[in-house]
Amino acid sequence: MAVSGCFIRSNQSLFLHLKHPRLNPTCRNQPCLRASLSSSHGEEGKMIWKEKDEWKINFSGEKPATPLLDTINYPVHMKNLSTQDLEQLSAELRADVVYSVSKTGGHLSSSLGVVELSVALHHVFNTPEDKIIWDVGHQAYAHKILTGRRSKMHTIRKTSGLAGFPKRDESIYDAFGAGHSSTSISAGLGMAVARDLLGKKNNVISVIGDGAMTAGQAYEAMNNAGYLDSNLIVVLNDNKQVSLPTATLDGPATPVGALSSALAKLQASTKFRKLREAAKSITKQIGGQAHQVAAKVDQYARGMISAPGSTLFEELGLYYIGPVDGHDVEDLVTIFEKVKAMPAPGPVLIHIVTDKGKGYPPAEAASDKMHGVVKFDPKTGQQFKPKPSTLTYTQYFAESLIKEAEADNKIVAIHAAMGGGTGLNYFQKRFPNRCFDVGIAEQHAVTFAAGLATEGLKPFCAIYSSFLQRGYDQVIHDVDLQKLPVRFAMDRAGLVGADGPTHCGAFDITYMACLPNMVVMAPSDEAELMHMVATAAVIDDRPSCFRFPRGNGIGSVLPSNNKGTPIEIGKGRILLEGCRVAILGYGSMVQQCLQAATMLKSRDISVTVADARFCKPLDTDLIKRLANEHEILITVEEGSIGGFGSHVSHYLSLTGILDGPLKLRAMVLPDRYIDHGSPQDQLEEAGLSTSHISATILSLLGRPKEALQFKVSTAVEDFMIDALTKVYPKIRLKKQGSLQGISPHGAIPMGRVRDSIIFHSLVSARLSSILPQECISLPIGIRVPLQKHNDTKAGHETSRPMKGAPALYSQHFLPSPPLHESYKHPIVSSTGPNADFLLVLLTFQPLQISQNVNPIDNSIIVISGQFNILIVLDGGKDLAAYLN
Repeated sequence: MAVSGCFIRSNQSLFLHLKHPRLNPTCRNQPCLRASLSSSHGEEGKMIWKEKDEWKINFSGEKPATPLLDTINYPVHMKNLSTQDLEQLSAELRADVVYSVSKTGGHLSSSLGVVELSVALHHVFNTPEDKIIWDVGHQAYAHKILTGRRSKMHTIRKTSGLAGFPKRDESIYDAFGAGHSSTSISAGLGMAVARDLLGKKNNVISVIGDGAMTAGQAYEAMNNAGYLDSNLIVVLNDNKQVSLPTATLDGPATPVGALSSALAKLQASTKFRKLREAAKSITKQIGGQAHQVAAKVDQYARGMISAPGSTLFEELGLYYIGPVDGHDVEDLVTIFEKVKAMPAPGPVLIHIVTDKGKGYPPAEAASDKMHGVVKFDPKTGQQFKPKPSTLTYTQYFAESLIKEAEADNKIVAIHAAMGGGTGLNYFQKRFPNRCFDVGIAEQHAVTFAAGLATEGLKPFCAIYSSFLQRGYDQVIHDVDLQKLPVRFAMDRAGLVGADGPTHCGAFDITYMACLPNMVVMAPSDEAELMHMVATAAVIDDRPSCFRFPRGNGIGSVLPSNNKGTPIEIGKGRILLEGCRVAILGYGSMVQQCLQAATMLKSRDISVTVADARFCKPLDTDLIKRLANEHEILITVEEGSIGGFGSHVSHYLSLTGILDGPLKLRAMVLPDRYIDHGSPQDQLEEAGLSTSHISATILSLLGRPKEALQFKVSTAVEDFMIDALTKVYPKIRLKKQGSLQGISPHGAIPMGRVRDSIIFHSLVSARLSSILPQECISLPIGIRVPLQKHNDTKAGHETSRPMKGAPALYSQHFLPSPPLHESYKHPIVSSTGPNADFLLVLLTFQPLQISQNVNPIDNSIIVISGQFNILIVLDGGKDLAAYLN
């Protein structure tokens, strides 16, 4: 039964209906869940139990049993659960999140705060037809577990694993990708309008909070939603963190902005029950049970008591409901059911109040420190943070800026809700009146800094590279066009590892170096970073920026007292003198260049390595010298096409140097997004590792076979051994031989592996990224014992994998016709349970089967859709004989 509820606007009629039977414990029809409830706090030693209407979890032991959660694979399995079942499910889900994240790291406290919300949403709404958009995505772990990804949570934020944020191509339940904040209402409104134009009837729910309501886009979207009047449900998750809790050194940061104060007052205000008397009069005519429901839901139909008697949200055109206890499953389900049943509510905002880190004492006590965590002990919350010998680049930046500010009282610092992430919490501790947290509002941060600069102050605007994209028009219009000396410290530049493409700082070199007045710098190590902070501090006639990576310093000798010395603008330096080949590195990639030079030295190749330091202005004298004194010039940067290498190429073309014999190559990030993974995996996938640099040089020197070996041998063999040991921890591996020459080959004993599907999935996803561009064909496979089979349809005898061999490539590879006309065996896509070793062949394109060599019965050839060729050959044969 679905009729409109009592949350209405002034122009709507009031209707009420009986409480939904799912919420009535007496209507439960799942006795098996009763049993699971008792078992969860019985024999297991009360790991999860209910005490005085509140669920408790004991984190002192091993992961508790989750009998009810174990029955939930997708949201459809939650539809018939009672209120008590939903509460139990929330408790088990909370425990599962804690123990899962304790092994992987990730965003913990945000996800814990929305467990009940996640359960209620998926219980009431019919996803994926109904769309749930999670803003930022920090809080989506519970959502992932409930939507078929629980078994993969151990891979979250790892190479080829689950993304740390919602991702459309990961699941049909992820209606919209996220990673940056404040996009959910805009996206949800677009989906709602599209639904109306297409004549559909589904619901659209945008979940926003955890700092996202400080960004202007959220208010732009609400303003437009009020005007368009499409049915849209906005859930404001008010966890008292209107600014992200990246913390000061003294504890959680105070929420930023007037909205924070308004919400706090609203939570503390006397209940204002809008239309209460009208609801009462109607419910008396309907009956007592409906009156109870009215009392439940009507208490939330109240607003911010102000002069006009309406809330900020209602002024924007949204019907406001709340505050609602975000940890009361029954209240949440009741509210969502009522709003869902309304025929034409327009945009509705449901304000729920939650506790970040709810249910896990260490997170409740320090939600700021457990917003993002590494692996930790679930018993204590103690994180297993490594103790490196060096600090992070972020800390070196903060220390250097503090030293500059001690000497110059005009220096001020600005960040956008990322005091911890940018290191400015240290600056704030030292200079509380000269550090400004503007909330998640990068546009405002940039123009605010510009305003400070007009009055003679020296603003340092510290923003992640990917987040500065959100304020790019302000960088152009308000800063660069007016030549205002704002200094941009762009943290997390380049690849960022587990956070993936949403946080990857791939584009800042390109989008900053194209601006006419901008000075663009990048340090090669932590000492250079300190010098560039000092350089930016003395640039008073134009804007400047410098980028630095995520991660730790390399151990360079720091300047005295951690105070840098200004560098001559537009001047690089030579770090290593060589001949024939010059590598011009920019930023952190200089270290990869130096390592490549060391590798090539063993091949009797002497390489010059230079640190460009500046992308704008370029050190044209240095570039001209490198170009004139070397046969080959390679630029290397951890940035997109159009960056440093493009500027060097443009200069060389204008001067006519490219008209001569110089071989110029630019090594940049590929023209695609690099998925999350370990930093080294990402470098390999991007083609910017030390091996890739070395192989590129060898290729240009006319030594392609050595290039292939350099780029493939170590990377492939190390990757395979790493992958195998992860899949089969008990297996003993030993390298046999090495990959050499035009037909390199290697064998890795695998023992009697009964299931190699997981391993092959890893190989499929990763090996193509380690290969040089010239090596298009990738034969790789598992040796499989075959048995003869009389194929009556084919009219001849064939060989097939032994009985019981599991299907391997059925979903990953699309078979094509055989390689050779004389090859009569069917294209098979299976592997056997008794595979005894792995063979890898890497060749240049094209790969051909010699006319005089016919694959024997003990071999399988598979044409791969992902790779050009996938071949399994008998290891007893001379592999080179198969190559023409």
